[in-house]
Amino acid sequence: MDEDKEFSEHYELSGEEVLAKIKELVHEGNVRRIIITSDEGKRLIEIPLTVGVVGALLAPVWAAIGAIAALVTKCTVEVIRIDE
Repeated sequence: MDEDKEFSEHYELSGEEVLAKIKELVHEGNVRRIIITSDEGKRLIEIPLTVGVVGALLAPVWAAIGAIAALVTKCTVEVIRIDE
């Protein structure tokens, strides 16, 4: 049985760029988890993504990300992907 391998990418973004980047990442499809960390290294939110989670199911997540984006000037977005 083949196991999918995970790898991560990091993006340093300003608060206003966060929501647009997260939306872009969700539509790519091979993202397993997104973690947003503050400039000070504090984990603000971790979003597990499963196959088929789209649209209305993510509405509360978009609201939370929007609130975080309004509060932080800079943050790091860590993207955990699967390599199929």
